[in-house]
Amino acid sequence: MNIRLVAAALLASVAIPAFSANATDLEVTHWWTSGGEAAAVKVLAEQYNGLGDNHWVDGAIAGSGSTATPLIVSRILGGNPMGATQLNTGRDAEELVKAGLMTDLTDLAEKEHWKDIIRPASLLASCTYEGRVYCVPLNIHSWQWMWVNRHVFEDNGMKVPANWDEFVADAPKLREKGIVPLATGAPWQVDGMRSVMQIGIGGKETYLAIYQKKDADAVKSPENRKVWDAFAQARDLVDESYSGRDWNVATNMVITGKAAAQIMGDWAQGEFGVAKQVAGKDYDCLPGLGFNGLLDTGGDSFYFPKNSNPDITKAQLELASMLVSKETQVKFNLAKGSLPVRGDIDLSAASSCMKKGLEILKNPDNVVPGVTQLIDPDTRGQMTDLGLQFFSSKMTVDEAIEKQAAIFKQAQ
Repeated sequence: MNIRLVAAALLASVAIPAFSANATDLEVTHWWTSGGEAAAVKVLAEQYNGLGDNHWVDGAIAGSGSTATPLIVSRILGGNPMGATQLNTGRDAEELVKAGLMTDLTDLAEKEHWKDIIRPASLLASCTYEGRVYCVPLNIHSWQWMWVNRHVFEDNGMKVPANWDEFVADAPKLREKGIVPLATGAPWQVDGMRSVMQIGIGGKETYLAIYQKKDADAVKSPENRKVWDAFAQARDLVDESYSGRDWNVATNMVITGKAAAQIMGDWAQGEFGVAKQVAGKDYDCLPGLGFNGLLDTGGDSFYFPKNSNPDITKAQLELASMLVSKETQVKFNLAKGSLPVRGDIDLSAASSCMKKGLEILKNPDNVVPGVTQLIDPDTRGQMTDLGLQFFSSKMTVDEAIEKQAAIFKQAQ
């Protein structure tokens, strides 16, 4: 579908959402529906409703971002835009922005000096097109974490693993105890797991060479082979019922001791928080699988589709401003388990795992762009499909590498 052609027919008369009896009601769509995510959304709604006459109208979409994003895009193209919407920081809304369907936030960004307070700079850059700002980064989410139930190891006479290799070595003992070594679901969770290995095991240089430079030689390098070898290990560590499992259900397997570990982004920390688990006592977190202390800086951003009601536009700008305020950044990210986009706020109440992330973030050399910032949705979809095919079959590492090389040969 050519989004720009569709947009040309819509821009003159973008519909006002049917729900809006009050001009300051703002429908906000998102896919935050797990326990920890719901707690974080509640923070945003309360903050926004407290501004004055504004009213957050919740538009939660069940499922993951891969389920919600097409629905969000369809509504915007159909002339029935929401007031605001969560999307991944990166290229998910690229065509919508180019088509002129998103509200320009540049004046607000300049007035509030977003360029000076939002870090790393790549987050705001991902919201910028031809020098204009079209979204506001809300947080820094990184996939680069492995979550480990300390009690599972300690209660069974094992040392809590410090890295992936130690964890794999203990997997047979865990199975003997009736414990699933690695909890996961599919399909996007499997692809995310492989992406963590791409950085944690393959290293920063190889990751950037493949995803940023689209270098075919890097795909066939020894470092990338190590990534697929580890991914092959992972497919032997999961239970037979992983397919279709929600990510938060997999997290709960770790929390309850049914599983020993999960590779999942830092949003999993919100689930541990809701369960009253304490980092360093009940669970541990291994950035970069215990090898490379790096963070990929994806996350969530909010976009504000254009509409014909100036009152809604005003409400959009008030929400955008609120999202980067100090108070919102503290309250939301503590609930969500993500890192704030501001470095000038007090996070003394953060867990030890969040503090690990903040320490890593201090060094710009430890920060890399996330997958959503480097490759387009089509390439991401192909890599998700490849990861799932490999994980659910006996595909060899050689075959997987050849398929990955073919994908990146035509990647944009």
